[in-house]
Order: sequence, then C-alpha cells, then structure tokens
Amino acid sequence: MLFTIDNTTAYCYTGGKAFDPNQPTAVFIHGAQNDHSVWALQTRYFAHHGWNVLAVDLPGHGRSGGKAKDNVTDLAHWILAVMDAAGAPKAMLAGHSMGSLIALEAAFLAPGRISHLAMLGSTYPMKVSPALLETSLSDVQAAIDMVNIWSHSSIAQKPSFPGPGFYAMGGARRLKQRIAALNPDHVFHTDFFACNAYANGEIAAASVHCPTLFIFGARDMMTPPKSTRLLTSSIAHGTVVQVDSGHELMAEQPDAVLDALFAFAQSTPA
Repeated sequence: MLFTIDNTTAYCYTGGKAFDPNQPTAVFIHGAQNDHSVWALQTRYFAHHGWNVLAVDLPGHGRSGGKAKDNVTDLAHWILAVMDAAGAPKAMLAGHSMGSLIALEAAFLAPGRISHLAMLGSTYPMKVSPALLETSLSDVQAAIDMVNIWSHSSIAQKPSFPGPGFYAMGGARRLKQRIAALNPDHVFHTDFFACNAYANGEIAAASVHCPTLFIFGARDMMTPPKSTRLLTSSIAHGTVVQVDSGHELMAEQPDAVLDALFAFAQSTPA
C-alpha cells in the first residue's frame, strides 16, 4: 500500500490483504536500518486472522521516499499521518527498538487513537555509544557488523529456524546493507541520532493508559533487560514477556513473539 505524505511516498506492507474498515488495525514499526520485512511472520499472521496490517517502511528506508528523520517526535507524527491516509482512526502500535520509541511518542501525542501499545527490544533512555555513533557515520559496514553481532544471542540458531536454509544473522546483515545501498545518506547514523536524542520517554510513558505489552530478549545486549526498569515502572500496568533471544527477537524467536503479540491484541477490545 502506497500513500503520499509530506510530498513523498510512504510504503506499508499489508500482509496481502486489502484494508477493511470493519476490522481492527495493527501498525508495525521497525527499528534502525531496517524495514517492514523484520515483521514478516507476525504481520502475515495478523493479516490473515482478522486484522488490518500497516507494516511501515519509515521515511528513507526501504520503499518509502524522502530523507530519514532524525527526530522521534517527527516520526511519531508521520505514523499518525499514515494512519490518517489509510483510514485508520485507531490502531494497535507495535514497535521494535527505535520503533518502540516512535510508538511510545505516538501514544503520547494521540492517546485516543492508540488501542494497544507493544514495545519490543525497548529501553529508555536509548543511548548510543559515541564510538558507534561515529562509526555509523564514518564506516557504515563496520557499524552494521558491530550491531549485527551485538543483536543476536548466537551465531547459529536452532535447526530449521524458522525454516530450512534460513540464517538469522546473515539475513539481518544483508537487510542493513540493502538499506544503506538504497539510501546512502547516512541512514544508520540518522536513526542512532534519533534514538540517542529522544528525551520525552519518561513523560510519554507516564501518560500511557492503554493496554501495554513489553517483549524483551533475555540475552539482549543492545537494550538489556536490566535497563528497562524506568519504562516498566512508568507503565506499571504493562505486561512483561521475556523470550530467549538477543535484540533481533522477531527473527530469533518468531513464534514466541507472535504468540505474545496476538494474545495481547485479542485480550482487550481493539
């Protein structure tokens, strides 16, 4: 599905289903140097089980045009504009890593429009080391390799995971390389800058009253579970689910993430 927002193309994957205004809507927001494809299993399932799916490519990523935005608040406004363009007055938001901050800020900006909030691989503040910020600007491939190693719990996953011939680390590396090739305008650095600079997380979290789910990777080195206490204490009504993975939890534990997300989505009226 393609829209025009801010005079540029905005792409959303819909799981192969047409938008149905009589169904609830779920918006999936990827993290840094990624695109909608990181949600492949989860979005496909939602789309074929009674939900509208809007899995976005953020500006400057994948099939969406324009420059990557270096401000989480601007990205949250963009998500709300996508909902407007799609005809979704209300939606569940699911965000991973940087996408979780965007989802949180959107819930702060438009609380009446967010039915559920799911934050995966999240933390606040989401500080990025100066060394990684500099490397993402000066040597993109080195930054990709650094993040790829830190984001996975192992160099090899279980057999047939999630299907024969699938290599989680290799797939994540190639996706980041593809985003860099599609948009050479330092997207990785822009994304990291946005995460590092976001300063409204505690205020935004304290304002959240909709059903909230946290999904954390037990072996996540990018946003380690011990760093999540500010978020989970600020949204005390939130449910915490921990899966056996690193930061790339949708790829390392696709079924566990799907089960948690879909049960959460079904648990309260959308």
